[in-house]
Amino acid sequence: MAIDMKPEVQIDTNYYKITGIRQLTEHAFILSLPKIRFRFVAGQHVSLSIPGDYQSREYSIYSAEGGENLEVLVKEVDGGYFSPKLKHLKVGDMVEVHGPFGKFGLDEKNLETHKHVFIASGTGLAPFHSMVKSNPGLDYQVIHGVRYTNEAYEKDHYDADKFLLCTSRDPKGDFQGRLTEYLKKADFDKNTCFYLCGNSDMIFDSMEILREKGFERENINVEVYF
Repeated sequence: MAIDMKPEVQIDTNYYKITGIRQLTEHAFILSLPKIRFRFVAGQHVSLSIPGDYQSREYSIYSAEGGENLEVLVKEVDGGYFSPKLKHLKVGDMVEVHGPFGKFGLDEKNLETHKHVFIASGTGLAPFHSMVKSNPGLDYQVIHGVRYTNEAYEKDHYDADKFLLCTSRDPKGDFQGRLTEYLKKADFDKNTCFYLCGNSDMIFDSMEILREKGFERENINVEVYF
């Protein structure tokens, strides 16, 4: 759902030199770029391309609004075209950044009065990392659904009591099972804003579960990855 945002940000296109790569798992990593002249609102995304390549992909911004670098979280897709190329880039290589784009962001009108529950599958965690890091003191909870515990990307960046990990293929998460199974059992305060980001099946199933719990569409904000 489109929501009111902070003042309009400038859309820019620039070439950026990769300044750092953080490998999180065998297939997931963070590209770090210099943030010169780049302004965005937490929750927005950018389009990345590699000079000389004809394709591009959209990635949610992972870093904080006031951070020193512009960062994106990438997972290599097995058999994919673009993400394996990103994985083979090295510090010093160039990428082209278009954006920022999108109106996915914190619900400003309920920022101080509501709890903000971030529901993510896989790399759908990225915009929520940006929102949490950009808003110290925010009343939030992250519910992250993954297959294995090692996919809880930089879990230590969140308050320990505000991050709940659902693992579908190992018993080491806070909840063993799919994210949607947890939502069915969970209780939420009526003054809650929900934010969903990840694959479309998870999002549509979660929206239905929340609707059955009495939450209206106006309090459910969505960013669909695929």
